[in-house]
Amino acid sequence: MPINRISNGFSMCGIMKTAMDFEIISEDDGARTGLVACRRGNIHTPAFMPVGTNATVKAMSPEELKDMGAEIVLGNTYHLYLRPGHDIIRSVGGLHRFMNWDRPILTDSGGFQVYSLSALRKIEENGVHFRSHIDGSTHFIGPAEAMEIQAALGSDIAMVFDECTPYPASYEYAVDSLKLTTAWARKCKELKPQGQTLFGIVQGSTFGELRKMSVEALTDIGFDGYAVGGLSVGEPKDAMHEMINLVGPLLPKDRPRYLMGIGDLRDVLVAVDAGFDMFDCVMPTRNARNGTLFTSQGRMSIKRTEYKADERPLDPDCTCPTCRNYTRAYLRHLFLTKEILSMRLNTMHNLHFYLDFFQRMRNAITRGTFLRFKKECEGALRKETMP
Repeated sequence: MPINRISNGFSMCGIMKTAMDFEIISEDDGARTGLVACRRGNIHTPAFMPVGTNATVKAMSPEELKDMGAEIVLGNTYHLYLRPGHDIIRSVGGLHRFMNWDRPILTDSGGFQVYSLSALRKIEENGVHFRSHIDGSTHFIGPAEAMEIQAALGSDIAMVFDECTPYPASYEYAVDSLKLTTAWARKCKELKPQGQTLFGIVQGSTFGELRKMSVEALTDIGFDGYAVGGLSVGEPKDAMHEMINLVGPLLPKDRPRYLMGIGDLRDVLVAVDAGFDMFDCVMPTRNARNGTLFTSQGRMSIKRTEYKADERPLDPDCTCPTCRNYTRAYLRHLFLTKEILSMRLNTMHNLHFYLDFFQRMRNAITRGTFLRFKKECEGALRKETMP
């Protein structure tokens, strides 16, 4: 298998010259493994980032996340701006200290959350006016505000402020949206806080021509890493995969490539094959709270009657504490009685499954067997319930 090392920012003596360095370790066709080196720790890619919307990954402590191998978590700019407020977090020493997490944090810009408030927002040239989903109070976030909030949070990786183009969107709307997003990205680059890494976000809906234009514009501005947004917003799977396969190879090879909000592992396999490195999604945690668990034999709905007296572990191939110590019958009982422990044990398992999946994927790329791994996993992931 060909091994290729491409370094961005590593000095000859191994001392970091920038807030973030990136090195490609190995390649297997389009897939690749790499190392994102931040001042607070290393991130091995392809990497999954558990989502900590409100400065917490729901139901998990930071210590538990570390034990299961999480190297980076995602914080939400919009939610933390509203509660408790970025000034509060800055006053206590930043988000890392606030949530007791000493490893890297990526903060999104808030653009997607503002997008989701379509009935409560008004987009202007300089940003977006919106009403809080909490109390209806009015707020404004633009590029300057997004950079200020993320600087106050003190994240290791910040995102530019963008408009997440809705689906479906006309070509004309997508063009105007892309122009706005590109102008905001340029402004964010000008206001980038000292010592903070900044990623640009490719938009353009499902129009390949616009996606290419977005890549060209963002690379001309120049960012530390590049993300792709505006997917998994209602478009068909084939359209999503078309954009993933189109954009991935166009992004600079020597920078991390981040596919935002994509968590279905079948989509992840497509994206890794296209050269993407970083992923986030609420799928493992949200599904856990709703009783849907990911296993080596497919998805399982723990509330099903057939598990009422089932003494087997959830997944016999899993080594997480949930599978080592508890039966399907007990997990079903906890879920049906709405015990808090149900959310914790289910979330612990699903996050472990995701992080272990990414570890096995990295191993397959290193060995040059990614395509075989991809084919085998696609079959297992297609199953909705276990026999």
